[in-house]
Amino acid sequence: MLSERINRNWIQAFRDTFELCRIKAGDSVAILSESQSRQCNVLMAELALAEIGAIPFHIQMPSRPAGPIPIRSTGASQVLRGLSPVVTALGSSAMVADLTVEGILHAPELPAILQGGARSLYISNDHPEILERCKPDRALRDRVLVGSQLLRNAKHMRVQSAAGTDLSIEVAGSRAGGNWGVCEEPGTLAHWPGGLIACFPRRNAVNGTLVLDAGDINLTFKKYIDSAVTLRIENDYVKSIEGRGYDAEMMRSYYESWNESEAYAVSHIGWGMNPGARWDSFVMYDKGDTNGTEQRAYAGNFLYSTGANLFAQRETVCHFDLPVRNCTITVDDVVVVQDGHLNNGLFEQSPVPAKVSGARF
Repeated sequence: MLSERINRNWIQAFRDTFELCRIKAGDSVAILSESQSRQCNVLMAELALAEIGAIPFHIQMPSRPAGPIPIRSTGASQVLRGLSPVVTALGSSAMVADLTVEGILHAPELPAILQGGARSLYISNDHPEILERCKPDRALRDRVLVGSQLLRNAKHMRVQSAAGTDLSIEVAGSRAGGNWGVCEEPGTLAHWPGGLIACFPRRNAVNGTLVLDAGDINLTFKKYIDSAVTLRIENDYVKSIEGRGYDAEMMRSYYESWNESEAYAVSHIGWGMNPGARWDSFVMYDKGDTNGTEQRAYAGNFLYSTGANLFAQRETVCHFDLPVRNCTITVDDVVVVQDGHLNNGLFEQSPVPAKVSGARF
């Protein structure tokens, strides 16, 4: 395990990110954490905000007691528990620096927090070395904006691979957006590391086959896939999990342990845009040092997720994030990713509007 002794360069990375979020002197910023949060990151958030001249205040919730099933990779932290005084305090701040272990990106309380006027930045529960390497910048912002506009205007997405993936996804009317690791305006959210284009499909939008090949990643289990797993998907729901190795067996076992039909349904889908994020860096860290957010964002991956989808009225804390390599992703008639390689020319040549403010509910 890497040391978490506070370094000056890490504080600077936090400060740079907060300043990109337009935090300024006098802004009240809620630092949301829980008893099991990475305390090094919690303290560096406070120090960086103090350097800016903002007014940080802490809301620390007790982590929930362990249940019969380990919960990982949810994006739907349960620590807020619907407590209205906490939700009100968070919503009345200029920004929420979300340092909970799982994040509140899919938590049921998030819409009320954003509607209260706050913006929310989930700082992934990663070792700060990862956060520093994947610090957001304006070049990523411009590319993400082009990608998010493309997806918002699209009707259909198709995903194929030589391994056997062939998915048809209706994206018209879905809640779509892009995240570059920064939220600039009230009512927006982002996660750091960023660089992801994604949408939450409406009901009955996803059909086909998804093949997780050796070298793809199961972020819920925090491991590379060793033996291929085939998911058969009908009207959003995984109907079968096929494969001879223990990767398929573990997925079947984990899904079955929830005894919830919603656990099998699509949460969000999209592709990675961040050229600084790396597929191969995952092997360099112990499981306790990374939350895998970098691997959700590396350029050219297809990200398929199952679990909570507030826009399809589905709630569950069972969640799988599955970054898949070597796919070709076509949005309407535009190839955005070819065999796992981002179509860089598409994003560099398209016009870029003046500003972007993060994803919005």
